Amino acid sequence: MNGGFTFRSVPTPHSTPHTDPEEEYAMNRKLTAISLATMLALSSSGASMAGPREDQLDKYASAAKAANPAFSGFSAAGGKTLHTQTFAGGKADTPTCTSCHGNDTRDPGRNPAGKAIEPMALSASPARYTDPAKVEKWFKRNCNEVLGRECTPLEKGDWLSFMISQ
Repeated sequence: MNGGFTFRSVPTPHSTPHTDPEEEYAMNRKLTAISLATMLALSSSGASMAGPREDQLDKYASAAKAANPAFSGFSAAGGKTLHTQTFAGGKADTPTCTSCHGNDTRDPGRNPAGKAIEPMALSASPARYTDPAKVEKWFKRNCNEVLGRECTPLEKGDWLSFMISQ
């Protein structure tokens, strides 16, 4: 009835050559490890590592560069000097940052009313300096109390660099 043709089942060729199940398992593990390593490397690239502190420093750097085209970067040493320097323009009971924050930035401080202040050093207070609005609020308040004026972008960047390095 079929004109003499015999139909036989022909095995479908595999798209990949057959491998030992153990080899296939090992290959899948390697591919998974490579995929995870690639995703981790891409997710931790320099662009994605920037955070609120770095963004804040970038903002201060732009403002410092606009104020002084010779600006070449912030100095943690300059921030330390600002932190320990005595100023005459602010309030008499807060002539230096150390008046409230102390000489060791890793230790807690006290304001003139005796209220405790968390350590300023990033190593002692890892959550510090992540809210740009808070950073600006405290710069405005503290710079006016200690220096008798607002801090410049250079002073803010130097001081923040110093605290981040501690």
